[in-house]
Amino acid sequence: MEEAKLHEIMTLKDKSLNELRARHEELFSGQKPSSNNKVFLWRKLAYKIQELAHGGLSGATQGRINELIGLYDPVNNKSLRPGEPAPEIGKKQGISHDRRLPIPGTVITKEYKGRSLAVKVLEGRFEFNSKIYKSLTAIAKEVTGAHWNGYLFFNL
Repeated sequence: MEEAKLHEIMTLKDKSLNELRARHEELFSGQKPSSNNKVFLWRKLAYKIQELAHGGLSGATQGRINELIGLYDPVNNKSLRPGEPAPEIGKKQGISHDRRLPIPGTVITKEYKGRSLAVKVLEGRFEFNSKIYKSLTAIAKEVTGAHWNGYLFFNL
């Protein structure tokens, strides 16, 4: 049975996008796929085939995953947390974070012209070379001497 499932998964890899979409609708009870990315669909179908063969995650495991997301949400994406609205960018609502930024305490690194840059994310600010900055744009301007969008410069 293991080899049959593996063979089925590997043959899906050579299918066209339309064939993958049709197989998705079969496996997901007529639900249309949310993506047109062939690799993503293949991976999603491979997981579903294995899930049907071996069973999915237990309720306890899924509960633990949700608990860990609530505690250590790595991208500060509150939309993953049920019952909490996602913060609006640019509006201060208590201590909310820009969803594009990692959690405070994270160090953003970048190589620029042979120089290694390290920026520590603080609560609403950034630390670079022992100085505090209000924005990534200010840091990018100091480093390059030209105006840069801070998010683009640091690939966020």
